[in-house]
Amino acid sequence: MNNRVLVSPSELAEMIDRESVVLVDTRDAASYAEAHLPGAVNIHEIFTYLASTTPEGLIALRDTFAQAFAKAGLSGRETALVYEQSMTTGFGQSCRGYVLLRYLGYPRDKIRILHGGYSAWRNAGLPSTSDASSPAPATFPSAEGGRSLFVDLAEMKRVVADPHIVKLDVRDVDEWIGESSSPYGKDFCPRKGRIPGAVWLEWYRMMKPTAQGPMFKSPSEILAECATVGISRDTPVVVFCFKGARASNTFVALEEAGIKDVRLYLGSWNEWSRDPTLPIEEGLPY
Repeated sequence: MNNRVLVSPSELAEMIDRESVVLVDTRDAASYAEAHLPGAVNIHEIFTYLASTTPEGLIALRDTFAQAFAKAGLSGRETALVYEQSMTTGFGQSCRGYVLLRYLGYPRDKIRILHGGYSAWRNAGLPSTSDASSPAPATFPSAEGGRSLFVDLAEMKRVVADPHIVKLDVRDVDEWIGESSSPYGKDFCPRKGRIPGAVWLEWYRMMKPTAQGPMFKSPSEILAECATVGISRDTPVVVFCFKGARASNTFVALEEAGIKDVRLYLGSWNEWSRDPTLPIEEGLPY
């Protein structure tokens, strides 16, 4: 992987010494209180927020996170570094923070993800603290640059009808085969199944074990995984999961592997399945 998005613990330590970096910890409050990167701000809502991609839902999403990132001290001049516990234990929540910042128009060259998360940082012998951070609030930059990153509900209906766009479902296997509606419980959503025409590539397949914990595979390995479901560098892809966290992890992997046209349906199964007028596929896939 290159360092445009993913940075190693040692690279982050060097960044902190030479530039202004706001560290965003996406883990739960208890994990943050126990120990975190020095100076990090806890925004667990990056993971917990259930987004709606209706016009009203997207306004609420933008307001919620523009305020949260402003409170964390992000003005557009600082590098925003997002991390979770590891690349698999947080269901992609650091990557969800990355795509939220992109969507809100934060400068793309100033958003990074700690590759391997807090676990990799500690494995590298780097310092942590239990002291809470109190950053000076900033004015979060207002920009439209990232809005094309997301597919909203209205566009997702058109995407489903377009055979030239790959609908990539990266949920866990029990959700894909319709045994569970969500990671929150089998019956959290009113319906179980799949968005019609979707192909399946479980999000875990973007990563592999290393001595530092789970890490993204190389671009060539990711492209090989994608090829199994008909995705090449030139294939337009819309990726989704249950609420856009695991899909964000896959989004980052696909972009880093050089796939040119990747977008994210943030509402994902949680939104699609709750509208009884929308079609779904049920039972075991053929």
